[in-house]
Amino acid sequence: MTSRPLFKVALAGLVLLVALGVVWWRGAAGPDDAGPPLPVAAIPSAPGAVTGNAAAGPPPAARAGPREEIPMPGCWDGLAALDRSATMESLHAAVAAAIQARDTALVAYLQERLTELVGSDPDRALQLVEWAVKAAPPEPAIYLEALKAAPAVRHPRVTEKLVAVAEDKSLATPDRASALDALETQHRFTPETRGRLKAIALDDSADSAAWVATRTLGRVMKEDYERTGTYAPYWKDLLDIGTTSDDTAVRLLALEMPSYSDPLLDSDSIDALAKVMRTDKERDVREMAAFRLAVTEDPQKALAAYRAAFDGEHDLCVRWAFLRFAVRAAGADALPLVEEFARKDPRLRQDSLDFKALYATGTTDFARIWLGKKEHHDCVVEEGAPH
Repeated sequence: MTSRPLFKVALAGLVLLVALGVVWWRGAAGPDDAGPPLPVAAIPSAPGAVTGNAAAGPPPAARAGPREEIPMPGCWDGLAALDRSATMESLHAAVAAAIQARDTALVAYLQERLTELVGSDPDRALQLVEWAVKAAPPEPAIYLEALKAAPAVRHPRVTEKLVAVAEDKSLATPDRASALDALETQHRFTPETRGRLKAIALDDSADSAAWVATRTLGRVMKEDYERTGTYAPYWKDLLDIGTTSDDTAVRLLALEMPSYSDPLLDSDSIDALAKVMRTDKERDVREMAAFRLAVTEDPQKALAAYRAAFDGEHDLCVRWAFLRFAVRAAGADALPLVEEFARKDPRLRQDSLDFKALYATGTTDFARIWLGKKEHHDCVVEEGAPH
C-alpha cells in the first residue's frame, strides 16, 4: 500500500488546522519544559517529505515551475507545561512574552485561559484590573476583555472597581473605554451605577469613553429588558444623553440603543423625541429620533409629532424619514398623513402612491410592506461621509 492516501489525510488535517488559525504543541513535556513559556514561531517553507511513492516527487521538468507552499501553523515551546500548571502570574508573564513576539494567536489563547482561570473569583478578577491599570497598551485591553467574559465581572466589588477605573481621568482614554466595555456583560445596573456612567457619557472631556459609556448603558438595558422586562430607567438616562450631549456621535448612539431590543416607548418619551426632530442641528440625529419614535404605545401621538416637525424640516431625507416611520408607527392609519406630506412636498408623491398600493393588497405587516417598497431617494450616507 502506498503512502498517498495517508498523505491526503494528513494534508486535509493540516488545512483544517490552518483554517482554525492556531495549533498548540502538546508533545511529551520533560522536566525542562516547565520554564517560562516563550512563543517560538516554527514556519517551515514547505510541507515535510512523505514516504513511499509520493516521496519521489514530480519529474525534474515539473519541479522547475512555481510550487504551491502551504503555510504551517505556529508552535510554542512550553505551552503544554503552562496548560498543566497555569497560574495568574505565569499567564501574565506569557502574555507579555507573546505581545513582545507579536504573536496574536497566542495572545488570544492566553486571554481565553485567563478568563477560565478567573472564573467566578472576584480576587482574581481584581488582579486583572490592577494589571490593566498599570500596564502599557495593548495589555490593558487584553486583561479587561478576558475579565469581561468571566462570571466574576458581575461581582459587586469588581463592578465597582471597573466603574472607578472608567471615571479616573488620570488614565488614558482607551483604558477607561476598555473598563466600560468590560461592564457590558452585566445583567443589570443599579441606579447609582447608571448615574455614574451617564455622567461619563455627558463629559465633553471623556472623548471616546463617553461614547462607550453610552453603548454600555444601552447593552445592559437590552440584557435587563430581556431578563426582566425592565428598560424605562435606562431609556430615561439614554434619552437625557441623546438630548443634552454636545457630541453628535454620542447623541446619535443614545437614541439608537433601544433599537436592539425594541421596547414600546411610553407616551412621555414622544415629547422629548418630537423636540429632537424639530431642533437638533444634525440631520442624522433628527432621522434617528424619527426612527425611535416609530415603536411606541401611542401611534396617534407619534403621527402628531411627525406632522408638527414636517413643515420646519427642509432636508428631503429627513422628511422622507418622517413619512416612512409614520407608516411604521401606525400602518395604514398613517396613509392620510402620508398623502398630506406628499401634497406639501411633491418629491414624496411617488412614496405616497407606493404605500397606498401596498396596503391596498391587504398586507398589514410593515416588514412585508417595506420589502415591496421601491427606493426613490438617494439618502443612504456612509458613516463619516459629509452630508
